[in-house]
Amino acid sequence: MPELIVALDLPDREKAVSMARQLRGVLDWCKVGLELFTLGGPRLLERLKEQGYRVFLDLKYYDIPHTVAQAVEAAAVLGVDMLTLHCQGGKRMCQAAVEARDGASDACSAPLLFGVTALTSFGTGEMPGITVHPGVFAQDLAAGAARWGLDGVVCSGHEVRDIKAASPGLRCLCPGIRPGGADAGDQRRTMTPAEAVQAGADYLVVGRPIIEAPSPAEAAAAIVEEMRAASVAPAAE
Repeated sequence: MPELIVALDLPDREKAVSMARQLRGVLDWCKVGLELFTLGGPRLLERLKEQGYRVFLDLKYYDIPHTVAQAVEAAAVLGVDMLTLHCQGGKRMCQAAVEARDGASDACSAPLLFGVTALTSFGTGEMPGITVHPGVFAQDLAAGAARWGLDGVVCSGHEVRDIKAASPGLRCLCPGIRPGGADAGDQRRTMTPAEAVQAGADYLVVGRPIIEAPSPAEAAAAIVEEMRAASVAPAAE
């Protein structure tokens, strides 16, 4: 069954730690993004690991190959379980990241490396310099990610089937997941949890529908149950 990741997109590290504490036992993964990592730093990651979580560090590395390789090594030292880098960094950058991860010492973790394709906040015609539909662009980048040795890609649920058909071994992590009736916020290419699971997603990232719910644990449990039901239901044609 695919796994649910809660995005701890909160403007306070203590609130993030408290939220994680509320969700213990419901899910296994926490995402720490740009805002929260800037506020909490490595110690926040340690505190989440101490609670038993697997940590997804979503900083979307995009720089020269040497710099990205060093960042991956640093993340491995911190015990990060998964991290992101931009596929648009290209072959040399992505392969440098893979080599850095694979060369980490036994004392370090070996984080999964996921390449960001097209952000789910982009609609048609909104990507600077890119004229094709975001979904088509995402599929092209995913093909590169598979060749370069990344473990998976970050993509909209709408692209999962085509990406997996072209690169069966590639895992797909989908943000832009919104339960039925939830506000889409700044997302453009969204899917419900059930739709994303039936499309073949391996990881679903959900933030606001969980952390802003009156009972975050109940909201997360409902999503997990929807995912479980969808994983055993016949796939839509």
